[in-house]
Amino acid sequence: MKRLGKDVLSLLKWSVLGIAVGTIVGAVTSGFGIGIHYATSFREGHTWIIWLLPLAGLLIVFMYQKTGHGNDRGTNSVIEAIREGKKVSIVQGLLVMVSTVLTHLFGGSTGREGAALQLGGSIGSFAARGLGLNQSNTNIIVMAGMSAAFSALFGTPLAAVFLPMEFVSVGVMYYAALVPCIFSSFVAHAAAVWLGAQTNHLVPYAVENVPELYSWAFPKTILLGIACALAGILFCWAIHLTHEYFPRWIPNPYVRVMAGGLAVAVLAFLLGHDYIGLGSGVIKAAFAAPAVPWAFLLKILFTCLTLSSGFKGGEIVPSFFVGATLGSFLGGLLGLPPNICAACGMCGVFCAVTNSPVTSLFIAFELFGFTGMGYFAIVIGTSYMLSDYVSFFSAQKILYSKTETKYINLISEESFHPGWEKKK
Repeated sequence: MKRLGKDVLSLLKWSVLGIAVGTIVGAVTSGFGIGIHYATSFREGHTWIIWLLPLAGLLIVFMYQKTGHGNDRGTNSVIEAIREGKKVSIVQGLLVMVSTVLTHLFGGSTGREGAALQLGGSIGSFAARGLGLNQSNTNIIVMAGMSAAFSALFGTPLAAVFLPMEFVSVGVMYYAALVPCIFSSFVAHAAAVWLGAQTNHLVPYAVENVPELYSWAFPKTILLGIACALAGILFCWAIHLTHEYFPRWIPNPYVRVMAGGLAVAVLAFLLGHDYIGLGSGVIKAAFAAPAVPWAFLLKILFTCLTLSSGFKGGEIVPSFFVGATLGSFLGGLLGLPPNICAACGMCGVFCAVTNSPVTSLFIAFELFGFTGMGYFAIVIGTSYMLSDYVSFFSAQKILYSKTETKYINLISEESFHPGWEKKK
């Protein structure tokens, strides 16, 4: 009975804290999402503003340099905060919020969920310090903040519950954070609905034209999963290499961000505006008809130029763009409906770049419904197994092998260096 009483008190504590974090982070993140929406709308109505992207980059770099965050590690800093007990500054959350809106306003090719994870994590860390929580409880409340931010911004509260518990250390789940993440995620989503940043319709890309699973579509879908894994590896390597070599080629951060911004603006002028911003229109179009074969490659190029030169945002929505267009294109070649292939591509590439199969499956259910669940599972499982140990988040730790019941304790950053297996 003594243990039960202690557990009841823990439930009460984390329910209250989860609701509080969900309310605050949900409101702040909803405002951030609305800002992204208005920035995108203004840019689409005034396309000339893209030529000012280099100047926006100068402002972003200036803000980071003057606040002492010039060496900011983005979402990696939040991962390290959970795993190693490091602090996440509230200033970091405010900076990434303002900088991401500026990036979208002037035409950078980036996402928003990566910024949301930093924002939610920083608010959670700030709240933990204010409440004087110990390190274990701080880790939990940081994860709750990340769940709330992802839920409010992306509109997938169930997937948001599991994302921070799963992707920090691949192979284990931080179930101690389950209750606070549930409360914070769904409360944040409710706040986003109330503020008009989300709707209560949880299947925005309903996929109904699904072929019989136990047919020739089954092996074709395995091929799609393999393609998602390869695209995810390509995307991660491209992000890694450009982040490594851009600072070497152009050491001055102000010159680097201007060069990257100018390159993106020129490419947008030459190739069109499909590959800047979130690319939501292209993603929706991929569900209706096969995409062009080079769309996913160009999105990788635009995103790498944007993020590696110093602009802010995230890689998750670009991974959805890559997956949707790749899946839609391959669907035409494989003789499968573009909508189910675009949906499978989105969750398959997301899984490959985040190493988060459980979250990927819940994202598929919340975005596309349950009709194609067999196909989603096939693609996600195949993509997870074949996507190596690379990740968008270099600080991500992979504790267990993807192909054996073997403890490997690998930091994703190490997988980009040849010979890491021998060192282990």
